[in-house]
Amino acid sequence: MQWLTSCISTTLVLLLLGLVVLFGLSARELSKSVRENLTVTLLLDDDVNTQEADTLKWRLECRPYVRQAIVISSEQALKEESARMGTDPTEFLGGENPYTASIELNVNADYACTDSLVWIAKELKSMWQVADVVYQRDLVENLNHTLRKATAVLSVLAVLLMIISIVLINNTVRLSVYSRRFTIHTMRLVGASWGFIRWPFIRRSLGIGLTSTLLADALLLAGVHWALQQDSTIATIVTRPIIAIMVTAVLVAGLLLTFVCTWLSVGHFLRMKENEMYK
Repeated sequence: MQWLTSCISTTLVLLLLGLVVLFGLSARELSKSVRENLTVTLLLDDDVNTQEADTLKWRLECRPYVRQAIVISSEQALKEESARMGTDPTEFLGGENPYTASIELNVNADYACTDSLVWIAKELKSMWQVADVVYQRDLVENLNHTLRKATAVLSVLAVLLMIISIVLINNTVRLSVYSRRFTIHTMRLVGASWGFIRWPFIRRSLGIGLTSTLLADALLLAGVHWALQQDSTIATIVTRPIIAIMVTAVLVAGLLLTFVCTWLSVGHFLRMKENEMYK
């Protein structure tokens, strides 16, 4: 019964720890995804033909700050705007296309900040094919400010939950060892070595840790699977590497914490005097 109670409580703590890792890494991936979806539009000069636009696109994709570049021809821009407005602008302009060709850039997440975009825009404007560079500066500033605040809050919560998890596992192990403190004292009186006394407790705790780890990982994986079934776009945030890190973190934490806590708890009672055991 005590083994089952310890196993359940440890499982719940590891489940909490796994959620902290999952949400923390997913928030980072979400932040990266949002940054990389910011669009920088290069309005090309009227004299730039299709081949020159494609050449410029290829050159831009070699830049370290460019994640993706897409050429939008003037005809494609006209078609998209006509569909959006529900009318053809050329009807009011004597058949002339008011739109020029452009290139839409998605920058890498590390460069999606105001300072980087300023010098990136300056570099892009220096190219003869580019007439102007357009991006939403206010949106970038607000987005980065919001992401910094969210990251700070999540970091604080993660640290607090990690501390709570460690304390709860330590208390669970300590209570388990406490119930057998007289057995430890008896074994010490008959001359058993500290290592010999510790080993059964460590073996039992590692068994609890492994069982709890498997249960916690199973519950976490089931939860992730259910979430993906509800919304497939979650897969872009909760990626396989994140899931692998979460499972590994729970496994390592479950075994390491139960081992360390048991080692320290048994050592505490081995050093305890007989009259202190009745307190």
